Amino acid sequence: MTFEIVRPEDIERRSMEIITSELGDRTWPEPEFSILKRCIHTSADFDYAENLWFSDGAARTGIDAIRRGACIVTDTKMAAAGINKTRLKSYGGSVHCFMSDPDVAEEAKRRGCTRATICMERGAEIGGDVVFAIGNAPTAIVRLCELIKEGKADPALVVGAPVGFVNVVEAKELLVGTGAPCIVPRGRKGGSNIAATICNAMIYYRG
Repeated sequence: MTFEIVRPEDIERRSMEIITSELGDRTWPEPEFSILKRCIHTSADFDYAENLWFSDGAARTGIDAIRRGACIVTDTKMAAAGINKTRLKSYGGSVHCFMSDPDVAEEAKRRGCTRATICMERGAEIGGDVVFAIGNAPTAIVRLCELIKEGKADPALVVGAPVGFVNVVEAKELLVGTGAPCIVPRGRKGGSNIAATICNAMIYYRG
């Protein structure tokens, strides 16, 4: 067995070279290509080359919003933990996750809904540029779509990447149908790590 010798500081660069090579002659315009490669890098799953969908201009819209100091609202603490807050703060932005707030849990119990539903409502109240990064709860997408339809939310971008089997595909397609700027791994795949990765790809993008 032979191991490739790669310096620690070169591992990510080498990984991207391998990903690009294995994609062969397939390519995408930037910044979509950079986001796609980071999703594959995080997951080692080349299915993202097939299922990662961008609404028209969404990637650029998200990057521009982040550079204006957009906040990022997540539906899980895991997604929040995975986003580079130091780099985001350099643009004037911050990450918000309301899932563990006691009053959120109390309101969700009183209303008979998920905490993720309440979190989207809280996120919509922040004002200014907000990127919603959803990596777990289809109910978060459903409520956000309702808020958009009601004129109570106007997200700069929605990263709709819940993972799983129950209402996941349906929620993603509902989001696509709103016409809101969004990045969506269509189908069952996604997760908090992918939602955070997409946000980081936009934060790190140099173009």
